[in-house]
Amino acid sequence: MNAAFGPYEMTRESSGTAWQPDSSDHGGIHVMSGDWMLMGHARLNLVYDHQSDDRGDDKLFASGMLMGMARREIGNGTLQFRAMFSPDPIMGKKGYPLLLASGETADGSTRLIDRQHPHDFFMELSASLSQNIGAKSSVFVYGGLPGEPAFGPPAFMHREAILDSPEAPISHHWLDSTHISFGVLTAGLIVDRFKVEVSRFNGREPDQHRWNFETGPLDSTAVRVSWNPAASLAVQGSWGHFEDSEQLEPGVDQKRWSASALYAREVAPGWKLAGTLAWGRKTIEHHKDDAYVAEASLKHGPWTVFGRGEVTENRELVDAEEHGPAFSVGKVSLGAIHDFKLGDQVALGLGGLLALNFVPDDLKPLYGSSNPVGAMGFVRLKVE
Repeated sequence: MNAAFGPYEMTRESSGTAWQPDSSDHGGIHVMSGDWMLMGHARLNLVYDHQSDDRGDDKLFASGMLMGMARREIGNGTLQFRAMFSPDPIMGKKGYPLLLASGETADGSTRLIDRQHPHDFFMELSASLSQNIGAKSSVFVYGGLPGEPAFGPPAFMHREAILDSPEAPISHHWLDSTHISFGVLTAGLIVDRFKVEVSRFNGREPDQHRWNFETGPLDSTAVRVSWNPAASLAVQGSWGHFEDSEQLEPGVDQKRWSASALYAREVAPGWKLAGTLAWGRKTIEHHKDDAYVAEASLKHGPWTVFGRGEVTENRELVDAEEHGPAFSVGKVSLGAIHDFKLGDQVALGLGGLLALNFVPDDLKPLYGSSNPVGAMGFVRLKVE
C-alpha cells in the first residue's frame, strides 16, 4: 500500500503529517481485514528519575504511547484513521523533574519550571484523505482533535535519533509542543520529494486537565515546506502564528520559526545511524529566543546508544508574572538501552541515561551549581 498522503513508501511518514527519511525504521503489527490495513504498536516506559541540586527532585513514573491506525485505498487515494494514547496523566499534573525545562501548568496559575509536563491521554485522534494527481504527486487533507499541525520536525518521541530516550527535550516548546493541538485542519500538496502544507489550528497549549478533550477556535496558522532529497535525509522549514498560545499569558500571541534535518542510514551491515539537527525560534512581543538541538543514535543488534545536546534561550526559569531576561542554558545527555526479545514483535528493554546541565552564573544561586546533573533508569515494553 501507498503511504497515507501520497504515492511513496510508508516509512517516510512520521507524527501528524511530518516527514522523516525514507530509510527510517517502521515498526508495528500489521493485519489485513478486507480492504483495510490495520496497524498497532506500543512503547511503554517505567522510569526512575533523579535530578540533582537545589531545584532537582526524584520521581518514579510511567510514560509512553499506544497507537492504532486503520487505512484503506479509496479510488486513486487513501483514507486513514489514527489514534494515539499516553499513560502520562497517571504521573500527576506536575509531570516529572527535568532541570531547565519549562512550560504549561499543573494548577492553572503557576508555571511548571524544572519539570516536564505530562502529555494528554488523548495524543491524537485524526482522519486524513489523499488523492493522487500524478505518478508522484498528490493532494491531501488532515484533521484531528487532537492532532498535529504542520509545524516543526516530527515530535521527539517519533524521531528515530532519540525515540529510545524517555527524556523530553528542554527545547520542546520551541520545536514540537504543538504535536497535541486540540483542533487541527491541514491541506497539503506533494510533488515527488517536495511537500507544501498549510494548517489552521487551535494555538492554545493544552491545560492542566490531561484526561479530557478541549475545544477552541482554529485561530492559528502554520506553513511547512518539506523536502526529502535522498532516502536517508528529510529536511523541513516552517513558520507559525500562535494565537493566545499560553494559558498563563492571555492575549499574548507567538510567532515561531523552525528548520530541521533528519538523517537515517545503515552505515554497515547491522549498524543503523540516525541523527537530528534542528533550530527553533519563539518571538513573543519584541523578544526573539532561539533553541538549537542535535540528536543521534547508533543501533546494533539489541543495543542502542543515544544522545542529545541542546541550547535554549529561556525566559521562564525565574518564576515571574512577566517574561524576564533570556538565560542561555544547555544540556547534554547520553544513554543506552538493551532489548531482550520476548517474542517476534515484543521486547523488554533495560536502559539508563546521564545528563549534564549548564547554567550561567546568574542562575547558579538558584540551582546551587553551574553543572547540575540528571539521571534516569528505565524499563521499556516495546510491541511493534
